[in-house]
Amino acid sequence: MNNLKVKDLMTPNPVTVPVDMTITRVRSILRDEDFRCVPVVNGEHLEGLITRGDVLHISSTKSNIEARGMMEKPDVILLPEMDVYKAADLLIRAKEIQAPVVESTDNMKLIGILSVYDILAGFIERRIPPKKEKVGEVLTEKVVVCDIKDPLSKVWNKMDESGYSGLPVMKEGKLIGIITRKDLIKYGHARIVKESGDVRAVPVEKIMQTPPIVATRDMPIDEAATIMVNRDVGRLPVVEDPIYVKSDPQRAKEGKLVGIVSREDILKAYIYS
Repeated sequence: MNNLKVKDLMTPNPVTVPVDMTITRVRSILRDEDFRCVPVVNGEHLEGLITRGDVLHISSTKSNIEARGMMEKPDVILLPEMDVYKAADLLIRAKEIQAPVVESTDNMKLIGILSVYDILAGFIERRIPPKKEKVGEVLTEKVVVCDIKDPLSKVWNKMDESGYSGLPVMKEGKLIGIITRKDLIKYGHARIVKESGDVRAVPVEKIMQTPPIVATRDMPIDEAATIMVNRDVGRLPVVEDPIYVKSDPQRAKEGKLVGIVSREDILKAYIYS
C-alpha cells in the first residue's frame, strides 16, 4: 500500500540491559529514561523483554534478582523487511505496545524496536490517512476509573487487575485528571506504600496529571493521533461538554467522561477499515 517497512519506522539501536543486571537497576533505567520496556540481551542476542508493568511488582525482598529472572519472551518478534501494516496487526492481536526487531530469526541479533508510537508518528509524518474518521468509532465506553481520594496502592491494584496502564481520576463524578503507570514508577512511593501497607497511603491527587488532555467523540482520528504523539500520551479520556483550559486548549478542567481511547485504538483506526 504505502510500501512502508518495519525498518523505516523502527527505533534503531535501542537501549538494552544485560541478562545479569539487577532488577532494581533495570527499574531505574525504565524510570530515568522514561521507557515503556527494555530488551534484555546476551551480547547482541535478544533474550527477552522487561516492561514498566513488570517492575511495578518488585519489592525490596526481590531486589537482588537479575534481569533474566524477570524477563519475558516477546510474543511478537519483527523483521526489518516486514510490511508495517502486518507488524501493526501483529502488535494489536498480541495486545503489545511494541516489539523487538531482529536481523534474522536465525541469529536473533537485536537491531531495533518498533512501537505503536513509532507507527503512529510515521503515519502522521507521511500524512497517511486513517481508515476510520472519528474517535467515537473506536473508543471504549466502559472505563475503569479511580477516585481522587484513592490511595496509590488501590490504583496500583486496579491497573494490575484491569490490565490498563492509565486511569482517569474522578472527583464527585467529574473527570479531574489522569494517572498512569509511568507516574507511579516516577513517584517511587507506590512501591514503598505497597510493601508497608501504610493506611495513611499517598492519595492519587498527589501525583495525578491535572487537568487531563482529552478528546471528544467527533475529534478526527488523525488529530487524536497527533496529540498522542506530540504530547507522548498513551490514552485520552473522551468527554462531552468540555471546558478547556485557555492556556492549553487540549486540556479540559471540566467535562463529562463518556469513554477512553488508547494509542492501540487509534492504530486500529489506521489499519482496519
